[in-house]
Amino acid sequence: MKTAKEEVKEMLKKIPDDATFEDIQYHIYVREKIERGLKEVREGKTISHKEMKRRMAKWLGK
Repeated sequence: MKTAKEEVKEMLKKIPDDATFEDIQYHIYVREKIERGLKEVREGKTISHKEMKRRMAKWLGK
């Protein structure tokens, strides 16, 4: 398993040379969110599609 630092190094190789700090931060942010979501799936911290539709309807006032 790669360290976070190794993952960022690999990511930086793929980002264009003219990327801004904001671009780089965005890529790191998205990657972190994906990793967190995958961890939650592995840990069984998910809800069904039906439950999500129910919650969304409640939030959207439907």
